[in-house]
Amino acid sequence: MILSGGGTAGHIYPALALADELRSRQIELSFVGTASGPEAQLAADADIDFTAISTGGFDRSRPLTLLTSGLKALWGIRQALSLLKKEHPAAVVCFGGYVSVPVGIAATMRKIPLIVHEQNSHVGMTNRLLAASANYLALTYPETAGLPQDMKASCEHIGNPVRKSVHSADGARARAELGIPTTAQVLLIFGGSRGARNINQASLAAAQHLLTQRPNLHIVHGTGKLEYDTVVKGLEKLFETYPDLRSRYHALPYIENMGDVMDSADLVVARAGATSIAELTVLGKPSVLIPYPYATDDHQTTNAQALVDLGGARLIADKQLQPKNQAIEDQSADYTSGTNEDNPSVFVETLLELTGNAQMLAAMAKHALDMGKPNAAEALADAIVNLLDDKQ
Repeated sequence: MILSGGGTAGHIYPALALADELRSRQIELSFVGTASGPEAQLAADADIDFTAISTGGFDRSRPLTLLTSGLKALWGIRQALSLLKKEHPAAVVCFGGYVSVPVGIAATMRKIPLIVHEQNSHVGMTNRLLAASANYLALTYPETAGLPQDMKASCEHIGNPVRKSVHSADGARARAELGIPTTAQVLLIFGGSRGARNINQASLAAAQHLLTQRPNLHIVHGTGKLEYDTVVKGLEKLFETYPDLRSRYHALPYIENMGDVMDSADLVVARAGATSIAELTVLGKPSVLIPYPYATDDHQTTNAQALVDLGGARLIADKQLQPKNQAIEDQSADYTSGTNEDNPSVFVETLLELTGNAQMLAAMAKHALDMGKPNAAEALADAIVNLLDDKQ
């Protein structure tokens, strides 16, 4: 089988989770993506044969980019057709991202069964295009918006496959590596591999208040590689005044062992990407979700709302990260530590409320676990195999 997806980890990690399951069933795989995307390295790390083809996104505010991306996609279709002719796959499984367009179109042209997996609560542009000719569409959310009306594919709520490292997560191991006592309360904050500037800024502004009000609290903060130096600079200002807080704030440019670290946490602050929510619910972690405000069709807010409605998370808008009635104006300024106790942000108030209420956190954890789909990879693999059996 051929798997395809790219551009962001949210399109790639579910594909790699499915790859693990398919390989356990002795099914041969290859991965198709772009040479410049993260999928090339991630597929190599997973020891999956990788082929790069041409593709390109476009900027809706710049119409000419539609022409250039279209030309790249046409060349990508030609490359994908050649690859499919050579490999003769039993099926093609697409997970989204621009690279899935030429691969999915080539599969349809060669009459190879096409399976599409949608991670978000609103079908993305690529998957909406491919779903019209797909044989099977797997959904993460039972209520998914944006499905094409002329779809011929059978459609099923499968869930979002998560990596083996999440299923085998060991929170005690992460605490030992970070030097965090087993009895401490852990708040994990991250905004994705590149970080999230507004979350980083708000976390630094809240650090003094949280750590002084909660003396048993440790904060583990995945800043993103591009933001790390700026965050550390802000922390140093805080530690000059409050040196005793240094040992309880763990800033990391990138969290390699995310499964372990997430498992160690009592509360998680994150964006509302599909992969993050899938991992939070599989591990049963209460969370404060801050949707990325510029996501297409605002799908991260819809993603988050599903978990919020079940009682497993709180939702805070990005604009609520700063003190009330104060907008984020200068994104280039150095981060500052400390917070205005007379004008706290909703972010600070929510974190203080939750970290001070163990019973509430336990209830949220249970509700999050209820939403989890730990067997999503197996269910998706079963659906693909059954589809192929029916076609024989």
